[in-house]
Amino acid sequence: MAINSRLSGLRDSSPRERRAIVVRNAGIDASALDVLEPGAGLGVEQADHMIENVLGVIGIPVGVATNLTVNGRDYLVPMATEEPSVVAAASNAARMARGLGGFTTSDTGNIMIAQIQLVDVVDPEGARMRVLEARAELLALADAQDPVLAGLGGGARDLVVRLVPTRLGVHVVVHLHVDVRDAMGANAVNTMAEALAPRLGELAGARSLLRILSNKADQRLTRARAVFDRELLGGQQVVDDIVLASAFAEADPYRAATHNKGIMNGITAVVLATGNDSRAVEAGCHSHAARAGSYTALSRFERAADGNLVGTLEVPLAVGLVGGATRAHPAAQAAVALLGVQSATELAAVVASIGLAQNLAACRALAAEGIQRGHMTLHARTIAASAGATTDEIGRVAQRIVDDRRIRLEHAQEVLAELRAGRISP
Repeated sequence: MAINSRLSGLRDSSPRERRAIVVRNAGIDASALDVLEPGAGLGVEQADHMIENVLGVIGIPVGVATNLTVNGRDYLVPMATEEPSVVAAASNAARMARGLGGFTTSDTGNIMIAQIQLVDVVDPEGARMRVLEARAELLALADAQDPVLAGLGGGARDLVVRLVPTRLGVHVVVHLHVDVRDAMGANAVNTMAEALAPRLGELAGARSLLRILSNKADQRLTRARAVFDRELLGGQQVVDDIVLASAFAEADPYRAATHNKGIMNGITAVVLATGNDSRAVEAGCHSHAARAGSYTALSRFERAADGNLVGTLEVPLAVGLVGGATRAHPAAQAAVALLGVQSATELAAVVASIGLAQNLAACRALAAEGIQRGHMTLHARTIAASAGATTDEIGRVAQRIVDDRRIRLEHAQEVLAELRAGRISP
């Protein structure tokens, strides 16, 4: 069954009704998302096997982004985030690209890098040459550590030797490039690095020290591109102002940090929902933003010849479908089932597209109306709940504090008191 991500009116349904609508349109089992109900997902006993010193679990809202088309296929995208407006903004931006073909992506494959640091090297250049001469032997040794990965078409692909000047002398650093297929890859590359370290020490006449993957996953890049409809954005002036805002973020690291935070609002939410390592992805993306020596924007927006807006994004995405919390966490399993992705590459394509969509939504809000208007309108419901409003009262309290342009806790408490005293008409 083909997924239809265009679900109008979803916001007006209850959470239980939304789940029913989503599973029906995703073509998955009716009970597949029941684990998202509090108390039905990750339990304390399961959590106790995932990390140490477990005390309990913490809940984070999981929403679904709609309207997303990536490489000609529709996706309903689970997003785990505590921040208002993120899910709605990504869905709205995806709608603006939908009629013009949605998002298209490309990638460089699933190569992860393991680093082995060699110290106390007498002849760094000679050590480098000896290691490279043993390249075939070392790649075979690495593959022997994970025959399953090699059997799936992955495994060690290349060996790079760098001479890194440090304040304590030159270190020889060996990079092992590994195709990790559908895994995030940390365990596989770390195991290979540990196995290679003694032999590398012998070859280099050195002592091996650190043996670990790099989260600067610049051999695992995903690129996303979309064209956003000029009229849906708000007209030509909005397009031109978004391009100016993009140029600002490219040139200024202070603006770039906030610009990229908007991208990560989308990326991290999907990464977290699917049980992947959000800290690894964030570290990789921010290091990529500084790859030229100064921190800059990860995305770029430009005006097309027809006046529409073209957005592009390039990010390293070390995400996987096998191992770790993705397999151990029932809610993560449900999120992957909802997405219906079949490979880590496909998952990365969706993640990058959501990042670009979220980024566009934030830039549009800034350029067109200011970030506070839409964001604070959605935030008003959180404020109303914090004031003690019940489910039946939240909507009325939120609307009133928005109308009053006083979206603050103390005002929400005043409005709630008036509502309960009967001084606010239905």
